[in-house]
Amino acid sequence: MAKMMMINKTLMLTYSYLLIYILLSSGVILYNKWVLSPKYFNFPLPITLTMIHMGFSGFVAFLLIRVFKVVSPVKMTFEIYVTCVVPISAFFASSLWFGNTAYLHISVAFIQMLKALMPVATFIMAVVCGTDKARCDVFMNMLLVSVGVVVSSYGEINFNVIGTVYQVTGIFAEALRLVLTQVLLQKKGLTLNPVTSLYYIAPCSFVFLSLPWYVLEKPNIEVSQIQFNFWIFFSNALCALALNFSIFLVIGRTGAVTIRVAGVLKDWILIALSTVIFPESTITGLNIIGYAIALCGVVMYNYIKIKDVKATQPITDSLPDRITKDWKAKSSSDGESPRGIELIDEEAPLITSRLSHIGRTQLGTHTAV
Repeated sequence: MAKMMMINKTLMLTYSYLLIYILLSSGVILYNKWVLSPKYFNFPLPITLTMIHMGFSGFVAFLLIRVFKVVSPVKMTFEIYVTCVVPISAFFASSLWFGNTAYLHISVAFIQMLKALMPVATFIMAVVCGTDKARCDVFMNMLLVSVGVVVSSYGEINFNVIGTVYQVTGIFAEALRLVLTQVLLQKKGLTLNPVTSLYYIAPCSFVFLSLPWYVLEKPNIEVSQIQFNFWIFFSNALCALALNFSIFLVIGRTGAVTIRVAGVLKDWILIALSTVIFPESTITGLNIIGYAIALCGVVMYNYIKIKDVKATQPITDSLPDRITKDWKAKSSSDGESPRGIELIDEEAPLITSRLSHIGRTQLGTHTAV
């Protein structure tokens, strides 16, 4: 009886973490849209907002590592920083810049639909960089996703070329960042958790963002016409930071299938919520049909990747079985924590992945972290 109660309690805690993740991930996207949109808070400076997030995240990570020493820093040499962290930070900053700028031109719902292109972009980049091979089954899935996105775009009432170009460019920048993470960091055996990722990458991304900010936004900033509410920006940055840590909570508590189901659920919830919160975000029948087609391709792609992982790794236990084993391990006081998985979240993209380093993982758009 005590064993079953322990398992049920752990399951409830796990799914509570997933719920927190879904709420935070959706909330960050909607919050960013509200802040940037000229129709609402009217802070049409996406680079400035992203720099605020990067500065805040880097500062918190510094406090946790250097001041309070909650997390230990990884062994980072100057050579690794220059050859790995710097290029990854450059593409990370680019993906955030372009992704957040898209909020000024297109709706949240349409942005989510465009994000279905993430597996296509990452697969192309992986093949180009030599980290994956061109395969017929994957190609057919990518074709299905692309057709779905085209149908969804055709059905978009307020289609905007500039916003679409920004979003797609951001997707490809993020895809290249994912591939570089695998090629550069993982091959050197360097694994960054959410805190150390923010500590090393956020400051470097801040520097990269300062260049387009100086050219594009600084000349247009007129303090008298820009709303700057400390609590708005503080809470916005805090939510984005909390999203990173919510990912840390679910690592090791869910399997790949659960992660992807949660991601699909989050996408549909976000699309529905965006139409309620932002009435101008009208969804048409073609939007839904196109996104459904693209989502079928994404689900099939994820299934293929999970099969590939299972074919190269020992068979993993189901969630209840793993919980049972973890409970037994704790009962025997062996002191070993359960093995977790690393993942990439589209809203907290600093987290590296071993489970599926290519493609759009469903736990978790770009948003500033």
